[in-house]
Amino acid sequence: MQVDQLYQEIILDHYKHPHGRGLREPYAAEAHHVNPTCGDEVTIRVALDDDTLSDVSYDGMGCSISQASASVLHELLTGRDTGQAFEVHAAFVELMSGRGQVTPDEELLGDAVAFAGVARYPARVKCALLPWMAFKDAAARAGVDVEAGDEDSNERSEVKTA
Repeated sequence: MQVDQLYQEIILDHYKHPHGRGLREPYAAEAHHVNPTCGDEVTIRVALDDDTLSDVSYDGMGCSISQASASVLHELLTGRDTGQAFEVHAAFVELMSGRGQVTPDEELLGDAVAFAGVARYPARVKCALLPWMAFKDAAARAGVDVEAGDEDSNERSEVKTA
């Protein structure tokens, strides 16, 4: 089996069997992001226990890439401290921004390495990044110190704090 085919299967598996789907309470903040280009949307909620992400829940609709990306985000970030979470976040954004030229850190990114092939298709990069940008927004609204990033100006955001 070729690597690209394996990566496609990982993405489809997360799409068909999502991890962490469903908005849960209590939560510190949430963010709803929409990609107006394709209509994908996702709501991310973050719950904090001191500096630990005790839960990252989500709901949304859209293509397999955006929804699988939300599932992977939940799997990778729930239970991590915020510093580690943003280390993973930065690595994923770097991977998606690399146009297929970035070698992913499999240990850090886990199943997110499956999105390496997506990075070669600029129109699909926005799909993969949608839940990650919503997560960053929700974390900031929850009071997590996040450094300012290059958020996609084509996304609309609705934010609500608990």
